Amino acid sequence: MKRSFIRFVGAAGVLTLAFAATGCSGSASGTPSTPGKASITFWGWAPGYEDAVNAFNAGHPDIKVTYQTVQPGAKGGYQKMLNAVKAGNAPCLAQVGYETMPSFAAQGALQNVSKHAGSAKQEYQSAAWNAVSLGKAVYGAPVDTGPMALFYNKKLFDSLGLKPPTTWAEYRAAGEKIHASDPKRFISSPYLDYDYAGLAWQAGADWFGVDKDAWKVNMASAENKKVADYWQGLANDGLISSAPMYDQAWYTGLGNGDIATVVGAVWQAGVIKGGAKDGDGQWAVAPMPQWQEGDKKVGNAGGSATAVLKGCENTAAAWEFAHWLGTDKQAFGTLVEKASLYPAANDLLHLPQLKADPYFGGQQIYDVFAAAAPDVDPGWTWGPLMTSTVADLNDGLGKAWTGKGTIAQALGHAQDSTLAEMRKQGLAVAQ
Repeated sequence: MKRSFIRFVGAAGVLTLAFAATGCSGSASGTPSTPGKASITFWGWAPGYEDAVNAFNAGHPDIKVTYQTVQPGAKGGYQKMLNAVKAGNAPCLAQVGYETMPSFAAQGALQNVSKHAGSAKQEYQSAAWNAVSLGKAVYGAPVDTGPMALFYNKKLFDSLGLKPPTTWAEYRAAGEKIHASDPKRFISSPYLDYDYAGLAWQAGADWFGVDKDAWKVNMASAENKKVADYWQGLANDGLISSAPMYDQAWYTGLGNGDIATVVGAVWQAGVIKGGAKDGDGQWAVAPMPQWQEGDKKVGNAGGSATAVLKGCENTAAAWEFAHWLGTDKQAFGTLVEKASLYPAANDLLHLPQLKADPYFGGQQIYDVFAAAAPDVDPGWTWGPLMTSTVADLNDGLGKAWTGKGTIAQALGHAQDSTLAEMRKQGLAVAQ
């Protein structure tokens, strides 16, 4: 039986941070205005969320949802949410990334709505449901996921007689041939934070776990070293572009064929289309390469939930909206169009908005992701201090990709820093 995200909070009292926020019941969380009616507030930042709220309000006269835009989580939104919970004036609902849910749980910032969730678990991809379910508690509803695949420049691959690699060994071989054809051409680019996490996820190289009632940090494990050494080898052999992902040089390389692939989540389709317009019609999508031929293992990068924050008095209304947002076909179709979100709900994996795309040569790329989504290992566990963990990791990865260290050293440094911070914050840590 696979380890699940649920396990690590099985002893919530031990794993809760020493400064956990106390439960509050500020009226800003949403209180019934009249019997049978409710008014709740929702904080988020994704394009299309405001449209979804308006559509919900039009069809649900007994529940009034007020949407307020905040900065994306890592840019200040999360801290604003936590501050509001501590002050007793938090909204009922907030957009929270799956990787941050454990941090919110550890700080006592989430409200259990399991009594309203019923059998909703069956409606979602397992990894997504595990990300909002801690023990028997349910702290929100999944919205989107980020199953990964291989984006590749089909025009370039065809010109060199290459087929999309099915294994990581084939991926390296393709990189060698691509770079040999022109020294300005590379197979990929430096991966950081959650993009890199997805590579580890696919390989079963867990970063966190639990031993009895204490956290384990596994970032320097043998499984992680395997992944790190593979990518380090590509970098050492000059097969990785120096252009940072999401930098203008990266978009230029994607557009002119100098960067031949992106191993990334489904939402990268919108990123590539929007930033590398010169590549129009040249790109395609194939399943993620495997460590062992014939395997069907997939990593995930990204995804978020509509979380119910501590102090929400209208948990029934909060759950009704949160569940609706992630399962309503019309509403989610708008989120696909405006935010390139990919549904966590099983019944939405073939929405009409997930259609063939001219940028990708008319390929129905979302069929690749629909097939991949069930193969994302639901046993991946995020740690309780991901903001600081990722900051430390990125510092090391940035140096490693430029030859000033190694990826394995970056992981070891991030592990040591994370363990030190856990102890400082009062978390139980396995010896």
